Parts: sequence; C-alpha cells; structure tokens
Amino acid sequence: MTAFAPLILGAGMAAALAASYWLAIRPWFLTWGATPSEIAASMTGDDVISHPTEVSTRAVTIKAQTEDVWSWLVQMGYQRGGLYTYDCIDQLLGALDRPSAERIVPQFQHLEVGDAIPIGNGPDWPVIDLEPNRFLVVHIQERGMEYTWAWVLNELDESHTRLVLRIRSRLTRPLLAVLFHLVDAGSFMMTRQHLLGIKRRAEVAAWQSEEWLTAGLQRVSWYLPPSSSRQRRTTL
Repeated sequence: MTAFAPLILGAGMAAALAASYWLAIRPWFLTWGATPSEIAASMTGDDVISHPTEVSTRAVTIKAQTEDVWSWLVQMGYQRGGLYTYDCIDQLLGALDRPSAERIVPQFQHLEVGDAIPIGNGPDWPVIDLEPNRFLVVHIQERGMEYTWAWVLNELDESHTRLVLRIRSRLTRPLLAVLFHLVDAGSFMMTRQHLLGIKRRAEVAAWQSEEWLTAGLQRVSWYLPPSSSRQRRTTL
C-alpha cells in the first residue's frame, strides 16, 4: 500500500486539477468579459451551427462610437488590417505577413456578404452576414470541423460601445475534440488579445480625434470676435 501511495496521491491531485480546470477555469475562458445576459442571449449567426461542440461568448467595453469600432473589424485580414492579436504568433503560423495595422486603412473599408476575409495560409473567413456598424458573421469550414465567429456591436451611449464576440464550433472527429480542448488556453489568449487589440486601437483613434477637434476649436477661438456683452461694456 505504501509503495502505491505516491501514485494514488498523484492521481488524486491530477483529478483535482482537472476538475478545477473544467469546472472553474475553462468556463471563465469561454465567457471572459461577458455578462450573464450576453452569455444567455441569442445572437446573429447562432442558427448556422445548430448543435455546436463548444460555444464561447467574450466581450469588452470600448470608449468609442460603434462606427469607429466597425472600421477596425471591416479591415481585418491578411495583407489588410491584420487580426490585432499577438502578431509574432500569427506571423509564425502564417496567418499574417506583417504587423496588424495601427490606423484605419481606407481601401479596406468595404466588405459585403459573399466576400472572404483572407487569412494567410488559410482557411479564409467567408462573410455570411453583416450589417454595417452592427454585426459581422463569418463561417469557416475545415476538414473535420466548422465554426462561426460573430462580432456584435451594441451602443451603450454616445461614446461607449460594447463589442461581443461569439464563437460556435462543431467537431466531427473525436480526436479533434480532444486536441481542441488541449489548446483551450492558447485559443483564449489569442481571442482575448484580439478583443483588447481592437479596443486599444479604437480608443486611441477616438482620443486622437477628440484631441484634434479640441485643438481645432481652440485655434478657431482666436479668430472669433469678442462677445456682444463685452462689446457693450467696452462701449460704456
């Protein structure tokens, strides 16, 4: 019995760690940043994969207007605006050939249903539904798996937007399902950085636009005539 004690102890610890991951850590991975109502809500694109193997709903609040956030979404892709994740990893995997853009690229601001967002060594992301400034849905199909990504923009007020990303996947091969769960942490980190990358870029652009407008108004004020009330006091 004593000889097997280390094995039993090790197995027990492994089981405890696995249970902790499955019951606590993994659900956090799948719902990072999202509210209970966002997690439970039906979203555009949910009907494409009716019986998914896995569903994740993640979200961030962005201090920018919806149209400003949309500009970053619509220009995503290889040799376009990038993916806003960890560029070194995306370039290593062949998804990108350059760092993600830090500015809005005018020539990549048009996207329609039927277009495909290019992803380096593939597969590309076919656009199956979109409404400008509101939502974008892509449906990717590979051998043994398919998944949808749906980005939804909800306006909170005139200067804040809620960006919700839902990913639904279906795996048709048991081995793929096992491998899929083994890379949960990496997938979460890349997706989280994708949302934070959009957030940072949109907020910086909004701040720069606000600073530019404020500076412009200050410059214009130098050329404005004195107020009428001051003119009257001067006249008296």
